[in-house]
Amino acid sequence: KMSEYGTVQKSALKLKGVGDISAGKKKKKKDKEKKRHLEEVEMSQNDEEVKTKKTFLAKRTPAQVAFDKTQEKRQMERILKKASKTHKHRVEDFNRHLDNLTEHYDIPKVSWTK
Repeated sequence: KMSEYGTVQKSALKLKGVGDISAGKKKKKKDKEKKRHLEEVEMSQNDEEVKTKKTFLAKRTPAQVAFDKTQEKRQMERILKKASKTHKHRVEDFNRHLDNLTEHYDIPKVSWTK
């Protein structure tokens, strides 16, 4: 039976790129280069986005500009309205609202004894 296992290698597995110190260093250098390249690409994309936004805003009609202004104004009013109430005040208002509802909306109690 020992002869069957005579040709078996008993060394550790050898994987590509693992354990080779110089390969690891090269990889780090490549990663740094890739990161630098990605940052440059992102910067150029951001510049392009700003340019396209400016050209997009320049092509808007007066009606669209007015619409945007009113939308922004309403949003600010909404934010100020929500910020003016405290949580306690909101809870009190909600409880008042629930008290005004008819009992028709209440969840009926269910029991096993019925």
